[in-house]
Amino acid sequence: MVDTHGFLKLRERELAPKRPVALRLMDWSEVVERGDAAVTKRQASRCMDCGVAFCHQGCPLGNLIPEWNDLTHRGRSREAIDRLHETNNFPEFTGRACPAPCESACVLGINQPAVTIKQIENHIIDEAFERGWVTPQPPARLTGKTVAVVGSGPAGLAAAQQLTRAGHTVAVYERDEEPGGLLRFGIPDFKLEKELVIRRIEQLRAEGTRFRCGIEIGRDMSWGELRRRFDAVIIATGATVPRELSLPGRQLAGVLPAMEYLVAANRVQAGALDAAPFDAAGKHVVVIGGGDTGADCVGTAHRQGARSVTSLAIGKRPGTLRPTGQPWPTHPTLFEVSSSHEEGGERSYLASTVEFVGESAVSALRVAETGFTPTGRAPIPGTERLIDADLVLVAMGFTGPEDITDGALPITRDERGGFARAADFSTDVQGVFVAGDAGRGQSLIVWAIAEGRAAAASVDRFLTGDTVLPSPVGAYDRAFA
Repeated sequence: MVDTHGFLKLRERELAPKRPVALRLMDWSEVVERGDAAVTKRQASRCMDCGVAFCHQGCPLGNLIPEWNDLTHRGRSREAIDRLHETNNFPEFTGRACPAPCESACVLGINQPAVTIKQIENHIIDEAFERGWVTPQPPARLTGKTVAVVGSGPAGLAAAQQLTRAGHTVAVYERDEEPGGLLRFGIPDFKLEKELVIRRIEQLRAEGTRFRCGIEIGRDMSWGELRRRFDAVIIATGATVPRELSLPGRQLAGVLPAMEYLVAANRVQAGALDAAPFDAAGKHVVVIGGGDTGADCVGTAHRQGARSVTSLAIGKRPGTLRPTGQPWPTHPTLFEVSSSHEEGGERSYLASTVEFVGESAVSALRVAETGFTPTGRAPIPGTERLIDADLVLVAMGFTGPEDITDGALPITRDERGGFARAADFSTDVQGVFVAGDAGRGQSLIVWAIAEGRAAAASVDRFLTGDTVLPSPVGAYDRAFA
């Protein structure tokens, strides 16, 4: 700890600037600019190097946050990236797409603004790539064991990298045309530029991980054949089944799950599609759901030239201060203004959709005020109103992974809808493991990476009888509650 009084002398939280709204709406580049190195060093000095660093527990990866904060403040950047990579395979992903439960758990946050952990993390990894410090780490020897990873999102990539470096021969199967999962096709470029994903894929390839794209297990290859070909299998397919809103008019054209819209828009930006099949240009767009996916839809619609954008949330608007039921160090539900919401549009709370209105295509939404009954939330009769809508995006989250119907893989579901597994990520089928949202349910990117790392350790132990790979979480672990 370089400056034992840093958090007393510097009480303000300085964040990297964002590009002006008028400018960023003209392209799809990242909204947040590169932070100033001097500011990052100053902010790192605010870390208290706590005797009990709750940020470790707030982060499922167990990131050694006080250590790389200290190294950043000292200007020892090479050591900082080594310390960061000890616990996190892809800090440039978490630094951009994670809501930072570590900052909610920061001890300084009890009575001051928390340390800018995400910003410091981004600075460390961005500098490391610029200086050429992030290089492939192929294994010194091969074990002769083979592993198939199904799904190339953050959980699958983390598991694949850990097992490849341990000396196993790993093949990642991805049904899309390129690897990366929702990192590549779900998250818009203005939040996570795809060059960041591509360079990590290239690193994995250089280390020896093999990617088999355009192959859907269960269709192009049976699960039984996959099990016969490989010594172990990790299912990391994510929770991709969208939560439905079964109301009158749901069948109308122009009403679709949010991820369909986002994936199509991302493919256009990647050059894989000439035009988006669900373009918002000139349309009244309504987004049902107030989470990160909904915000991504808002930003995408703005860039496509929507006539208006309205976000609907069924619940109350959260407060700006921690609720009494979510004290430090929990991750609180707070009112947040994302970069997409800064760009315009209307946000409406206590809004319950009653009906999709239109003939063959949607033209409006009938919305009522949300009421609270003994059995839950319900529309209040007599409060209905119409909202113009040419494109409605349902962003209400996901219910779990897609079904596996192959009798060769008799995997069951748990009470949360995910694939059932033991604490070590193994299933009832010998040699088959489940990592990430496919088992946990819809969650954060940081949990996906942590589960991928932990599942890799369990697979390594299954194949060799022992492991030195880290296992940061168990399948039943949860964040601060």
